[in-house]
Amino acid sequence: AVLRPADSAALAAAVAMCAEAGVAMVPQGGNTSMVGGATPDESGREVVVCLSRMNRIRRIDPVDQTMEVEAGVTLKAAQDAARAAGMLLPLSISSEGSAQIGGVLATNAGGNNTVRYGNARELVLGLEAVLPDGGVFHGLRRLRKDNTGYALRHLFVGAEGTLGFITAAILQLQPQPRAVEAALCAVADAD
Repeated sequence: AVLRPADSAALAAAVAMCAEAGVAMVPQGGNTSMVGGATPDESGREVVVCLSRMNRIRRIDPVDQTMEVEAGVTLKAAQDAARAAGMLLPLSISSEGSAQIGGVLATNAGGNNTVRYGNARELVLGLEAVLPDGGVFHGLRRLRKDNTGYALRHLFVGAEGTLGFITAAILQLQPQPRAVEAALCAVADAD
């Protein structure tokens, strides 16, 4: 079976029912991973959860330099929306046209701009996730420095869906660079 919830509430209800029935769930994003982590086993007793319907860009704030997006938004759509607002979403991976934000965060993706801006974890200011019992972690905060307790959002980023389903995130944007340069350096040998 494949579940395609349209919002966090629908997903939370489905997760609660599956948890009560002892049915395993497999999160799927854009299916861009090469390791098969989002593939159900051959038992036929797992439910695939596709978050592609949760594809809204909820808010872009150029003053605060933040973007709130749902997990099913493709990375390219998020980048384009940030660019249209005069900002840069620095996550950049080769599968950005089909990779979804939920999967990008669940794998702590890096990409071309990692050295300058960091991996996905460094760009996540807030996060919402549905927990394995159907509860919802409400951590959608825009604070750059949040001293209210543990930074639980960082546990979900890179956990590959093992702690819950990432359903939305607040991402830190950057000003658009004035210019982008590429350089190539050739050397005669490694010494």
